[in-house]
Amino acid sequence: MTTQVLIVEDEPELLRKFSTAVQSDPLLALCGAAQTGRAGITLMDMHRPDVLMVDLGLPDVSGIDVIRHAARYHPGTDVLVVTMFGDDQHVLASIEAGATGYLLKDALMDRICAGIHELRSGGSPITPSIARKVLARFRLQAPGSMDGAATHPVPLGAKTGKASCTPLTEREAEILRLVAKGLSFNEVGESQGISSHTVVAHVKKIYRKLAVHSRGEAVFEASQMGLL
Repeated sequence: MTTQVLIVEDEPELLRKFSTAVQSDPLLALCGAAQTGRAGITLMDMHRPDVLMVDLGLPDVSGIDVIRHAARYHPGTDVLVVTMFGDDQHVLASIEAGATGYLLKDALMDRICAGIHELRSGGSPITPSIARKVLARFRLQAPGSMDGAATHPVPLGAKTGKASCTPLTEREAEILRLVAKGLSFNEVGESQGISSHTVVAHVKKIYRKLAVHSRGEAVFEASQMGLL
């Protein structure tokens, strides 16, 4: 029997790539694809998929809410988060909501399909960098951990000082500087000669690289790194 997969992803190009990857695997079948959380929930209730692939940064409702819906009404559905967010808040919230896998969007397409098969085999596919952070957090919280870490756990995304080099490209750094000045995504796009959708894609990459999930946090981290 083929595994029925539902994909909820707001970026059209990624939605197309994920859908193509699923359809190219003879053991998988695409039962639906949606660009909003509400549409995803509707398709989920209609098709009751074996696996839900969901992004967290959706335009209408949080991907966390979509995961909660799956856990409450479709407990037989495995949830695989595929997102750009690698910070502790999103990771832990996803797991607590019911996600059983967590991959960052830079994962190769074949890794996406392998992750789906791993889920259906009872595993929990997690991007190695995310797994390492989760293990580090539990180690710090474990009784008897060194330097009082159990009492004062360090957040996964915490930083102990300024970065020695910037993780951002020149284009990303310039976009962040413009965003920090209060320009809208449309205004940033016009100044850079790109579409607002491309600006949004860049901003999401910036969030992932800086391990943040809001404009304010991105500006703060960039300031700490001497980018602004």
